[in-house]
Formats: sequence, structure tokens, C-alpha cells
Amino acid sequence: MKWRGRRSSSHVDDQRRTGNGMRLPMGGRRPGGLMLVVLVIAAIYFGVDPSPLLQGAVAPASRPAAVTTGDDTLAQFVGVVLADTEDTWHRLLDGGATPYREPTLVLFSDHVRSACGVAGAAMGPFYCPADQRVYIDLGFYRALQERFGAPGDFAQAYVIAHEVGHHVQNLLGISSAVHARQQRADTAQANQLSVRLELQADCFAGIWANHAERLRDLLDDGDIDEALTAASAIGDDRLQQQAQGRVVPESFTHGSSAQRVHWFRVGHEQGAVVACDTFAADRP
Repeated sequence: MKWRGRRSSSHVDDQRRTGNGMRLPMGGRRPGGLMLVVLVIAAIYFGVDPSPLLQGAVAPASRPAAVTTGDDTLAQFVGVVLADTEDTWHRLLDGGATPYREPTLVLFSDHVRSACGVAGAAMGPFYCPADQRVYIDLGFYRALQERFGAPGDFAQAYVIAHEVGHHVQNLLGISSAVHARQQRADTAQANQLSVRLELQADCFAGIWANHAERLRDLLDDGDIDEALTAASAIGDDRLQQQAQGRVVPESFTHGSSAQRVHWFRVGHEQGAVVACDTFAADRP
């Protein structure tokens, strides 16, 4: 990505140095294990309250987290990507019935308090609709490369754009309408609604990529392939196969690798919100 020297967002709240995050107390039980990681990744992207998983396992940080030079560079990158998503969504939504309002992106280390509860790094990046904030522990990007085989700066940018996509859904009233339908649905139907919501956020990430490439020449050769690799790496089928050696489609909450790749492509190729109606599609 051609990100250096570009505008950085003023809506980044870096809590890594302030001690506002959380840490595990000495001797505390660390929320871990492969199954927990997969479960929280399966709920990775939308306002899930993780406090039942972490209850009693966290305590206020006694000192600010150490921040490396590499993490500082990555934090600068995050700010530039967030700024570019702001440019895209202001262009698309301003002047309409729902003007764009920027979310705040919170950088944290280990654990953090959000309006959706206490969240740990194992949960991965997530969006909390209650406070309209995106939360990212930069360590997730190392896991994206090392554990999920999705390297590259545009793979990292895709993650941010996906979370911002959830913010757009929140602003447009899509997420609240879906959650209301889920309350009246059985488990299988609720899971399908969750899949469609997540795939739409992937499509919205593709819209951002379209505008970043076409209007601002932000992309390098191979960047879209990096995003597609990341989308494929965190498909429900791939995560389930890695965790338990089998795939259970009715339990999907985010979509298969093929679905995630498809809807990112739709957004990237068409660049319009109307193209991302995953709820109207017969099969997402």
C-alpha cells in the first residue's frame, strides 16, 4: 500500500501506553486454548460481550504496556487506513439521509474495557455498537500472518475496513434490524442472519478498496490478493477444520472462505452500497 505520507485519522485512541487497558493478574487463569481462540474468532467482528469468558480473569493494568518501534509504525499505518475509510464513507453517505460519523479506533494491549464488556486480545479486532468504537490489539496482525497465513499490509487494512463496515451497518440501522430478527429466530436462522451481516461487512470493505484504488491510487500490485487471502483465512469452514478436523455449516456465523472472498470481490468490483445487499441474495 502507498500509505506513507498520507493523512492520519484524528479518531485513534491509543491506550497502549496509558494503562487504560487490562492485564491478567499474576497466577490468574489465562483465557486460552485453541477452542476458546476459535470461538472468539468466530464472534470476532461484532459487538459481542466477552465478559462471561473473561470474568475474574482480568485486573486493572498496573503499568502501561511496552510499545515497540514496529508497533508504532503499525499504529501510524492504522491511522492512515482509518482516515482513508473516512474519506470513502463521507463521499458515499454525506448528503443522504444518514451522513457519515467517524468511529473511534482504540488501540490496546492484552485487554480493554469497552461498552460491550471486557475484551481480550484473543477476541481479535471487534466493533462495539454501544460506543461506536473499533478495538484492535496490534498483536492480532502477527497472528494473521503467522497463524492464518495472511501476510501483507493490505490484509491488515482489510481487517480495519471490515470493522468500519460494521460501523456503517450500525449507522444505517441494518445491524439493529438484524439483531431484532435474530431475537425471534431459532439458532440456525440466527446464525444465517449473522453470516449475512458479516458478509455485508466484507462487501463494504471491498467498497472501500474500490475507492482507495480508483480515486486515491492507494493500492499496490498484489494488494487485493492480500485482502482475499485474509478473507479466506478466517472463513468459518477453514477455522473449524483447523480446530476440530470437521466442518459444521449450520453453525457458521461469519461465512465460508468462498463466501467471504466472493462478497469482498463484489464490493471491490462495483464500489456501491446497493451491490452489498447480502440479505436479498437467495444464497449468500
